[in-house]
Amino acid sequence: MAYLFTSESVSEGHPDKIADQISDTLLDNFLAFDPESKVACETLVTTGQVVLAGEVKSDTYIDVQNIARGVINDIGYTKGAYQFSGDSCGVISLIHEQSQDINQGVDRASKEEQGAGDQGMMFGYATKETENYMPLALDISHRIMIELAKLRRENKDITYLRPDAKAQVTIEYSDDNVPQKIVAIVVSTQHDEFDEDEKMLAKIKEDIISILIPRVKNDLHPELAKLFNDDIIYHINPTGKFVIGGPHGDAGLTGRKIIVDTYGGKGAHGGGAFSGKDPSKVDRSAAYASRHIAKNLVAAGVADEVLVQVSYAIGVVEPTSIFVDTYGTSKVELSNGQIAAKVRELFDMRPAAIEDRLKLRNPIYRETAAYGHMGKDPQVITKIFESPYSGRIEKEVELFTWEKLDYVDQVKEAFGL
Repeated sequence: MAYLFTSESVSEGHPDKIADQISDTLLDNFLAFDPESKVACETLVTTGQVVLAGEVKSDTYIDVQNIARGVINDIGYTKGAYQFSGDSCGVISLIHEQSQDINQGVDRASKEEQGAGDQGMMFGYATKETENYMPLALDISHRIMIELAKLRRENKDITYLRPDAKAQVTIEYSDDNVPQKIVAIVVSTQHDEFDEDEKMLAKIKEDIISILIPRVKNDLHPELAKLFNDDIIYHINPTGKFVIGGPHGDAGLTGRKIIVDTYGGKGAHGGGAFSGKDPSKVDRSAAYASRHIAKNLVAAGVADEVLVQVSYAIGVVEPTSIFVDTYGTSKVELSNGQIAAKVRELFDMRPAAIEDRLKLRNPIYRETAAYGHMGKDPQVITKIFESPYSGRIEKEVELFTWEKLDYVDQVKEAFGL
């Protein structure tokens, strides 16, 4: 019997995502001026206020208040009517130095012997159902939010949009796990005041269905675009008005959208958030490394769907376990345990090795903090950082290195493919 699966995404203007973007931008600035910085930065946003907290060990000093304001303005919170804007909000910093008790378990005389920054388990997942090896419902949800943000910034085809928004996509699958059709799409978007509520709701629904959705379809592979159909149930701003939003409508916190950040409920999640954490925290670095493994295994043809779990003990160099699940889609004559053993031989999962392999001690994290950490195209860009204390620095960095298919040949050789 066919079954349904649903995933959601949120906009860069969602309160939790504002918090993530501030935390990751602070991290980038620390790493730009001191690549060995140890950072665990949390952000709270609410009506007219931003609170920064956490622990930092760094040789540089940055203007955290000014950086936070810049992020808020970049997102689009620039008007007093939003009850939250970069130029007028209060910014309180409660950031202090990292505990020496933690640091002694991470820093070692030899970089290669660096211990894990925390205990825990991390997961990576990949599937053949999309070109970027991501779950389909999440991929389409992200695309809806990205296009809505573009429409807001263009301010031409739709002129009333405000920054806060959410999307949700439900897909029907066949018994053999093949997507059949999109069953339902939910879009809730913050908007300006209208004179009449009834006209407002009708206008927003019409614009979402006739302007936004066609733009999303046009960017999809034709086989996936066919999943859109005339029978889709649309829930557009189902509560009615959505004028009050952003941090004025709901407080936002770093790390509260971890399923949006990863696989939309497919696969698994170890529970650790990403944003605001430097790569010595395996919550982040090992999750990226696990995605890198899963994606290369699927791309190499080991299986159509792969879940990778890795676990660590705080201060210990080698992972305590590596687990692989192919969900019965394996194309090789090996058990999941045997596949995991080969993975351990192919991929060095010591924290320092992950940092080096994926170039994680670079300021690459602001770009991860909205619309998912996984599934984006690797690219090289130049970023500029300015500090009243350390001057100006220009750095060429490589984004989303964990999305590279650079181990496919090695995987094929190891598995005889």
